[in-house]
Amino acid sequence: MKYQAVITKLNLSTHPFRNRNLPYLLALLLLVAAAISALMCFVQLRSNSQMNSLSAVHNRQMQEDIKQLNDKGAQVQQKLSPEQQALLISAHKLVANKTFGWSRLFADLESVLPGGVSASRIKVANVYSDGDKTKAELELSVLSRDYQTVVSMIDSMNSSGQFQAELKGQDLQKNERGMNYTEYTLHVIYIPSSGYAESPVGDVAQAGGDR
Repeated sequence: MKYQAVITKLNLSTHPFRNRNLPYLLALLLLVAAAISALMCFVQLRSNSQMNSLSAVHNRQMQEDIKQLNDKGAQVQQKLSPEQQALLISAHKLVANKTFGWSRLFADLESVLPGGVSASRIKVANVYSDGDKTKAELELSVLSRDYQTVVSMIDSMNSSGQFQAELKGQDLQKNERGMNYTEYTLHVIYIPSSGYAESPVGDVAQAGGDR
């Protein structure tokens, strides 16, 4: 009996206790977690697909609405008389003038006018929108006794990114003291930079005439 007990103990030490169900339980838990994750991903993908479909439908509807409005606008303009069309253009220019920063224009001009050159007159020919920017077409007259200084000023204006200047003419004149000077006339496109407050409407009223 003693030998049999010793053999039993040896057998137990050689083959320790094992839980055969634990690996199956772990595998089952992992399988359930994977299934839940896959289901959640499927639901999310389906939701995203539905949202994309709704967005596409909404965009198509907006495009159709815009096209209809543009067609209606074109039909209305075709029915307008030449006088009414001119009035509509003037109204658009008035709106553009009210949103234009004239104080900034004068400040930007001061920054590119060199010493020995002074502005004598600014005439606003047109104010219009180009994309998301408002631009102004100007007739600018400056006084100077040195032609090369004016040429350098035009180069500086064209490289500033805010002005597109072109010399249109020049007129030799004399002042009250008998000194000769020349008035240079420039055609200028002004593109104001973004990120600043627009000037009040009062500035527009002052800028409406010649300077």
